[in-house]
Amino acid sequence: MQSVQKVLMVVAVLGAGAGVGSALFALVTPGELQKQEMLKEMPEQDPRRRDEGKRNQQLVMATLQEAAATQENVAWRKNWLVGGGGSGGKSA
Repeated sequence: MQSVQKVLMVVAVLGAGAGVGSALFALVTPGELQKQEMLKEMPEQDPRRRDEGKRNQQLVMATLQEAAATQENVAWRKNWLVGGGGSGGKSA
């Protein structure tokens, strides 16, 4: 009889803990209007930030394509905006 009582007590305590956790989660999650406002404020929504990201991606892709086409170690390049013709290695 005592073991059944202990099992019921453990189930009740775990259920209460899960209930409190669920209630707290429901209280702290933002509502739909707050989600929309947060999405508007994200940096990716700014047109200048998107253009900067596109430009950065274009530079990385151009560098990768150039690295694939040449034997030069482009990782040692001082100025990444300038194409090949660099020193090609460490400068002493």
